[in-house]
Amino acid sequence: MPIHPSAIVSPKAEIANTVNIGPYAIIGDDVILHDDIEIGAHACVDGPCEIGRATRLFPYACLGQIPQDLKFKGEYTKLIVGERNVFREFVTVHRGTLGGGGITRVGNDNFFMAQSHIAHDCIVGDQVIFANGASLAGHVIVDDCVTIGAYSGIHQFCRIGKHAFIGAYSVVVKNALPYARSVGNHAKCYGPNTIGLKRRGFSDELLKQIGHAFKLLLTSKLNTSQALEKIKEELGAVSEIDYLIKFIESSERGVIK
Repeated sequence: MPIHPSAIVSPKAEIANTVNIGPYAIIGDDVILHDDIEIGAHACVDGPCEIGRATRLFPYACLGQIPQDLKFKGEYTKLIVGERNVFREFVTVHRGTLGGGGITRVGNDNFFMAQSHIAHDCIVGDQVIFANGASLAGHVIVDDCVTIGAYSGIHQFCRIGKHAFIGAYSVVVKNALPYARSVGNHAKCYGPNTIGLKRRGFSDELLKQIGHAFKLLLTSKLNTSQALEKIKEELGAVSEIDYLIKFIESSERGVIK
C-alpha cells in the first residue's frame, strides 16, 4: 500500500492494501481503514474508528478523537464512518460517549466542507452536505439528503428531517422539519424546500401535496394537533406525508415553525 515514509501508522491499525496515506498523516490504535481510502497530508485518524471504502480525508481532517464532553473518562467508544464520504480540510468528527450509546455514526456518500464538525453520539444519514463551518453539538440526528448551510449550529439532541435545508448562519434549537427551509437565529421555517426537492426528483404532484401539508401547518389558523389531524385526513396515504406526521408527533423538543 502507498504509505508516505513520514506518516505515523500504529501497528494496531487494520489497513487495506489499497489505502493511500499521505505525508505526516497519523493513524492511531484500533483504526480500521477499508479499500480505496485516501488519507491526506497531516490528517489524523484515532481509534476505535472504522472508515468505509472510497472515503477521502483532505489535509488536517481529524476523525475519531475523544469527545468534547467533561464526563468522558477514557471509556471504550467508537466512530463508524460509511463509504464514499468526503471530509475536507480541518473537518472534525468525534467518538461517542457511554451516556449517548457509545457510537458516533456517519452514513454513505456525504460531503463535509472545510471546518465542519460532528460531535459525540451524532447520527448522520446518507447524501448529506455540510457547508463550511456547519457544526453539530452532541446527540444530533441528521436524516438523509439534508443540506446544512455555512456556519450553522445545531443544538444538542435536535433532529434534522429528510431533505431539509438549513440556511447559512442559522441556529437550530428545535427539530427541523423534513422537506422544509429553516433559516435564521433562532431558525424559523419558511415552507417547503421546493428547489431542493425538484433536484431530488420529487414529482409535481408530490410537491403539491407537501406544499398543502405545510400550508396547514404554518399558515392556517389550526394549532399543530389540529393541523396534523387535517393532514392525516387529506394526505395521510402518501408515504412522505406519513413520515412528516410521524416526525412531528415523535419530536420531544418540538419542531421549528
